[in-house]
Amino acid sequence: MDRTLTADGFVELLAAQVSADELAKVQRYFKLGPGDYGEGDVFVGVAMRDVFALAKEHVDMPVGEIDRLLDSPVHEVRAGALNIMDKAARRKRTPDERRQALYELYLRRMDRINNWDLVDLAAPYVVGGYLADYDRPREVLYDLARSADMWERRTAMLATLYFARQKDLDDIYGIATILLHDDEDLIHKAVGGMLREAGKHDRQRLLAFLDQHAAEMPRTMLRYAIEHLDPDQRAHYRGL
Repeated sequence: MDRTLTADGFVELLAAQVSADELAKVQRYFKLGPGDYGEGDVFVGVAMRDVFALAKEHVDMPVGEIDRLLDSPVHEVRAGALNIMDKAARRKRTPDERRQALYELYLRRMDRINNWDLVDLAAPYVVGGYLADYDRPREVLYDLARSADMWERRTAMLATLYFARQKDLDDIYGIATILLHDDEDLIHKAVGGMLREAGKHDRQRLLAFLDQHAAEMPRTMLRYAIEHLDPDQRAHYRGL
């Protein structure tokens, strides 16, 4: 096998991009302290633009090698794996069998997809895109939305971004309703963001949802959801 398509080859190339300045930036950006969502995550200091450039060169990496990347304790390596998966899922000439294998890999290795950016990199196209493009049952998203694991819940919500772009909104509202009283701020942001996306395609449906739920929505969730409304509408829903 060409070494450039192996996990070892990818890690070797990534190591050449390590920067102390970049490490300082990510340590400020992510919450890595005791009790924070990123506690225990390991960063080495590679800019995401460089991670993504490497991922583009490795888009044909075998699924088994991507799986090996997900085993890494290094955040940037796992980010590279998920960006490879995303790029492959988006590519029109990717075979159906590979799309399915990437979807199954994502669900099987969710223990390694343990930060908000990792979820956001791949959930929309690897998970949502697969379910939509191949007309697969979506109950899996509702199961994830009820999970005790925050990243599984975020996956459920972020996967619906693909649906929103297809103007397919039912599951956005269904999953948002399940997550309405979630305790985690990162879930509030995800739900609010997807409601905002849904509102781009059907403003009246968003307003109807807000009429019913705005008074009970966490503040951050509401703020994200109403971001594109008129000032008077935003003031009205904040006032509830």
